[in-house]
Amino acid sequence: MNYKPIIIVAGEPNSIFFEIFIKTINKKKFKSPIILIGSKKLLKKQIRYFKSKIKFHELNYSKKKLRIDKLNMFNLIDIEYDQEILFDKISNKSNKYLTNCFKTALEILKKKISNKFINGPISKKHFLNKNFIGITEYLAKKTNSKNVAMIIYNKSFSVSPLTTHLPVKYISKKITKPIIIDKVKIINSFWKKHFNKKPNIAITGLNPHCESVDIYNEDEKIIKPSIKYLQKNKYNVAGPFPADTVFIKNNRKKFDVIIGMYHDQVLTPFKTLFEYDAINITVGLPFIRVSPDHGPNEQMLGKNLSNPLSLYRSIQFLDF
Repeated sequence: MNYKPIIIVAGEPNSIFFEIFIKTINKKKFKSPIILIGSKKLLKKQIRYFKSKIKFHELNYSKKKLRIDKLNMFNLIDIEYDQEILFDKISNKSNKYLTNCFKTALEILKKKISNKFINGPISKKHFLNKNFIGITEYLAKKTNSKNVAMIIYNKSFSVSPLTTHLPVKYISKKITKPIIIDKVKIINSFWKKHFNKKPNIAITGLNPHCESVDIYNEDEKIIKPSIKYLQKNKYNVAGPFPADTVFIKNNRKKFDVIIGMYHDQVLTPFKTLFEYDAINITVGLPFIRVSPDHGPNEQMLGKNLSNPLSLYRSIQFLDF
């Protein structure tokens, strides 16, 4: 059986990515070939630093062509990056390098050589520079994808924040009936295609206990009507649930996905439960995009203490 390659953008060069990648490749074997897009110079330095013996096959992508019949299990497309020291502070210096990494990956994915994509941790502050609120939105723009959803996945259950990385003061204005309905539809479609089942979806309220002292209450005016519409159209949704009780074990075990109104409402309890045993999935793109569910973790650089589990789970999820 031929497995399509997994395309991986190495991410921020001064992140823990190379450490967790080396640890993963050292200990785990996968069925799908891996094409890593990043700096050969930095990778070789970190292989030596972490005393690894892993070998890679460098691919020639200079003419925008790729021979997938010539792939080894671990392959590299070198993107030049000028950094003499092994570890440095994260800055805007890497922006051009990251842009070139993503550009190369998207070219390969557009050719349908693969539909499996992972990116390493990125500094939103430096790389996105307020142009996008997250990599989900960056990739949606680059691929002209109109309706995308961010899912934080664990095999036990998953969560999806309706408003992703939006500042709290803007959240209530972004909660609308069409957005809730679209998110449910796209998550439902992904579950049916990838897991061959209709997901059971819980939707949280926005306000504490789904109540508000204000005259205008988003839970009553927006969220409940959205749920009723979806139920009428045969989607397996329920709610709105107070966020302080829906994550209790006997409640959460009834659902495949819990959709929350904002990022920390669902990611805080989720990460408390699963820590590194989770991955970030973007659905609604022309390919499946996955990333480790953590950031660059600059303070851990070079300490050889970083946990590779989320990257391993990311590769494992796409190893089909």
